[in-house]
Amino acid sequence: MSPDLVTADGVRSAAELNQAIRELWLGPGGHPAVQLDDEQRATYWRLLAELQQVERRDVVEAA
Repeated sequence: MSPDLVTADGVRSAAELNQAIRELWLGPGGHPAVQLDDEQRATYWRLLAELQQVERRDVVEAA
């Protein structure tokens, strides 16, 4: 986890996670990646799971 994407409590925001997902899909040089390799795919699914947790937390805090 990149230190610049972590808040003081160790949780990334939805915006930060979305940016990390975009960067993963863009690949090196900012060009869209046609396919993700196995490691990138695992990272993608981990980021999505983390994003879902953040979104659920945000909904609970809003309520």
